[in-house]
Parts: sequence; C-alpha cells; structure tokens
Amino acid sequence: MIKVEEIQQYGKEHFETVVASANTLQSGIQAIATAYGDYTKKSFEDGKSFVEKLAGVKSLDKALEVQTEYAKSAYETFVAESQKIAGLYADLAKQTYKPIEGLVAKYSPVAAR
Repeated sequence: MIKVEEIQQYGKEHFETVVASANTLQSGIQAIATAYGDYTKKSFEDGKSFVEKLAGVKSLDKALEVQTEYAKSAYETFVAESQKIAGLYADLAKQTYKPIEGLVAKYSPVAAR
C-alpha cells in the first residue's frame, strides 16, 4: 500500500529537481546572453575602427590591405566567439538535465531491478 508520506516525498523531490534545473537554466541563459552582448559590442567597436582606418587611407592598395586585415580579424573573432557560445550551450544542457538525470535513475524501472 502506498503511504501519503511517500507521495509527499515523491512530489517534494520532483519539485526540488525542477527548481534546481530552472535555476541552472536561468544562470546559463544569462551567461549566454552576456557572451552574445560582449561579442556584439566587440564587433561594433571593430567595425567602427575599420571604418576610421578606411577613411584615412590614400590609395587603393592600402584600402584593400585594411579591408583584408579587417575581414580576417572579423572571421577569427566570429569563429572563436561561436565556439565559446556553443560551449556555453553544451554546458547549459548538461547542467540543466543533471538534476533530472538523478531523479530518472532513481525512479526508472531499470534502476529498480
């Protein structure tokens, strides 16, 4: 026979798991948003610097050199920031589901065997 205390404990464990997962999700999303914001700010500043450099050139060769330098830098920054943000998403997924993993393992039929 199932006791009321067991049902309450089961509900309490689920609630605590959901709260822990939600807290992790919130902090992870905040970290991702901060990373996007930092990248956007850096990208804007780099673009502004590029336009200032480009405005000061006197020859086509120098303009092409400045543009090539900017394109290379922008690409490298994009790749690095994309990898950083992808890592944040992966960490978020792992950390968010970690509390649920323990609960599933505890109550799954396979664990009961």
